[in-house]
Amino acid sequence: MTGDHYFSAQPASEAPAREVEFTVADRDYRLGSAGGVFSASRLDPGTAVLLRKADLPAADTTGDLLDLGCGFGPIACVLADLAPASTVWAVDVNARARELTEANAARVNAADRVLVRAPDDVPAEVRFAQLWSNPPIRIGKDDLHELLRRWLPRLAPDGVGWLVVARHLGGDSLHRWLTDEGWQVERYASQKGFRVLRVTR
Repeated sequence: MTGDHYFSAQPASEAPAREVEFTVADRDYRLGSAGGVFSASRLDPGTAVLLRKADLPAADTTGDLLDLGCGFGPIACVLADLAPASTVWAVDVNARARELTEANAARVNAADRVLVRAPDDVPAEVRFAQLWSNPPIRIGKDDLHELLRRWLPRLAPDGVGWLVVARHLGGDSLHRWLTDEGWQVERYASQKGFRVLRVTR
């Protein structure tokens, strides 16, 4: 089998330009997207539930916020727009996704506050007040656990992680695994078959 996945580092497929429109917290967004990235043609339903049900940052939120697996950047752009005093790190292995996120950050007038990086290019000393992710379940359980073991410990002592996972793709088992790893996990919300998990130390 051949073909790109959204977690391909360098998608080889064509990238026809697309527009994705959505509303969060009574604000309308119109972002650019393209083939070869996660949920290229629409705001992913899980991401929509996460942005609807989790506690979005307030206007006076400061510090470093992380969008882990940013795709074309909907979470990063919303965070940067709602929290103009914060810095948002948008991380993805997919080079095309990073290019799109950079362009979309400019669309929401946040190009100077959205730092788009490959995973290995985030300085080790950065600690995050918030981590947001619709994690890439389809990379497999072992790789998903490795991903979360890498990034969740980078939360600040009082930091909070927000994850959304489809129940049928293992949302409840992930909740149990995180608890077994020593995290405090609350099923904060459920909607349309998705679990929104609030993760703290």
